[in-house]
Amino acid sequence: MCLLLKASGCIGVSGGLEVASDRLLQLIDKGITVAQVARVNKHFTEAGIMVHAYLMYGFPTQTAQETIDSLEMVRQLFEAGILQSAFWHQFTMTAHSPVGMNPEKYKVLKQTNETGSFANNDIDHTDPVGADHAAFSFGLKKSLLNFMHGACLDHPLHKWFDFKTPKTTVPPDFIAMALEEDALATNKPNTKIIWLGNLPVAETFTKSKKGNSWEMCSLTFQAKKEVFDIKVNATEGTWLMDLFEKLTAADKVCTLQEIKESYDAAGLEDFELFWDNKPVNTLYKAGLLQV
Repeated sequence: MCLLLKASGCIGVSGGLEVASDRLLQLIDKGITVAQVARVNKHFTEAGIMVHAYLMYGFPTQTAQETIDSLEMVRQLFEAGILQSAFWHQFTMTAHSPVGMNPEKYKVLKQTNETGSFANNDIDHTDPVGADHAAFSFGLKKSLLNFMHGACLDHPLHKWFDFKTPKTTVPPDFIAMALEEDALATNKPNTKIIWLGNLPVAETFTKSKKGNSWEMCSLTFQAKKEVFDIKVNATEGTWLMDLFEKLTAADKVCTLQEIKESYDAAGLEDFELFWDNKPVNTLYKAGLLQV
């Protein structure tokens, strides 16, 4: 999907990582984890799309420990090269947000019940459970400015603050390990198959071994930076050429199930073995996408 977005002209995305803490992301009902964000950021970055993160500090019940741990998560994202830009925002309670409507759930106290106008509906509140959030503002923003320039990524976190802070509890390889656990794509019948490349050049030849010979087909693909070549038997080569002609037609998208049915109709056998093998896997480098 990220490669398809890049091909469509996307050069950058902004996403709300908010408080980079799984407990608080669950409390916000964000529907994501930090590890998931890391993997998505990796895919965007590898596709050549810049990632900007909206970051939040001072969410109700956020402790000093969670603030420091969030900073460490962000530091590791920059260190891994999968986050290019970000900005910290201090949490503000608005009248019609979940926190504003149910402050008791988030253990905060409203200072006023006035909702204000549409564009002026911030509500003063106190957070008796959480940390002194404003105290972290300067250190968070100064560290982030350095991280965005690739500087001080090995700087001890407590050096960014002029008061005592807890040590981070985040393992130093948390993001690196999350990236290693990247889920493999699964072949579902309704998966859309998209071809972004050009039509290949086909050439038939005869292959011989131990007195036997058979017709083969070589398909050469010209990508932007490289030339790719795959070899299949002649019947598979004819079928692949027909498939690429369909996929390069304007507005034409095929599902994996439709491609399998076409493969079977051509009298070919064992589609799964063919599709998951080296020749087709090579095509992902030349513009084949499964969405």
